[in-house]
Amino acid sequence: MTRIAIVAGEQSGDALGGELIRALRRRYPDARFEGVGGSAMAREGLVGLQSMEALAVMGLSEVVRHLPRLWRLQRDLIRYFRREPPDVFVGIDSPDFNLGLERALRKLGIPTAHYVSPSVWAWRQGRIKGISQAVDRMLTLFPFEARFYQEHGVPVSFVGHPAADRFAMTPDVQGYRAGLGLPRQAPVLTVLPGSRRGELYRLGEVFLRAAAQLQRRLPGLIVVVPVAREALRPRVEAAVRASGVEATVTDGASEQAMGAADVVLTKSGTSTLEAMLLKRPMVVAYRVAPLTAWLVRRLGLVGVSHFALPNLLSGRAVVPEYIQEAVQAPALADALEALLTNPDAASELQECFAQQHEQLCRNASERAAEAVGDLIR
Repeated sequence: MTRIAIVAGEQSGDALGGELIRALRRRYPDARFEGVGGSAMAREGLVGLQSMEALAVMGLSEVVRHLPRLWRLQRDLIRYFRREPPDVFVGIDSPDFNLGLERALRKLGIPTAHYVSPSVWAWRQGRIKGISQAVDRMLTLFPFEARFYQEHGVPVSFVGHPAADRFAMTPDVQGYRAGLGLPRQAPVLTVLPGSRRGELYRLGEVFLRAAAQLQRRLPGLIVVVPVAREALRPRVEAAVRASGVEATVTDGASEQAMGAADVVLTKSGTSTLEAMLLKRPMVVAYRVAPLTAWLVRRLGLVGVSHFALPNLLSGRAVVPEYIQEAVQAPALADALEALLTNPDAASELQECFAQQHEQLCRNASERAAEAVGDLIR
């Protein structure tokens, strides 16, 4: 009987893990899957060895406080897999936990794969040595990640992004608008300053001031602000009032709000991927804490010239991006206005996004299962 061990540390990894188990089950109908995951992996037959909530720790202070427990969990898993060695081990994301586990298991002769690359290509590239000692194969979501590993001699498979398989090539803009009760023809701007308090603090005010300036320039502009978590709604509503923008604040529905938009103003991250897959022209901005920015620059930790996903995929600046001191309301408003008032520029971006969507649409779970099967064989 084939034994496949999988560890995912958070909800996004659990979703990937559930799809991966399903794809592997088609190749190995009698396989036993065990490790750490959530409800999606459990539905596909994972035998849980620990609770996934034990790994779901975010923030430096939280990680430090829970380090002894995380170390014990890692040690217990190593001991278990030493006694009951699987045919392959797959760590899904959660690199701080999984790469250490993979390194120990690989020393025991267990083949290891890591699904979802850490951002080693972007910053702290010296980590590549430790990664090469931990994994027999890296499974990446993006092609530029695969090129980085190839250049450093690490076996890698570019499997594509599961979200690209889910999104339609042609978005139903009017359907999204109808779902939010928005008019068919009015110009719509969707504003996404982030789902974390720190992001909202550093980006929310400047994003909404930019929207207010744009609304004064373009009467009739509808502004939609999705709120990722209910706990953040009072803060968002206060920022809307302070900025003077007339905006519709929605609970969640960020995909719907982006799909309904003519242009999106978003922080860097997953939302840029979704906006790209929805073929929505966008302006991207990001700020980190000033001390963090100073340290990153001082120590030369960043190894890329762009940070917005469409620009990383293209290797050039196809969408406007602003970082740190450059994130100013007038500059953001100017960039948004250029996209709203220049149909040719918006159309060119949408064509670029369609090509990028096709590049990422590769039936990711099946390709990941194929790569894991190679390690088993």
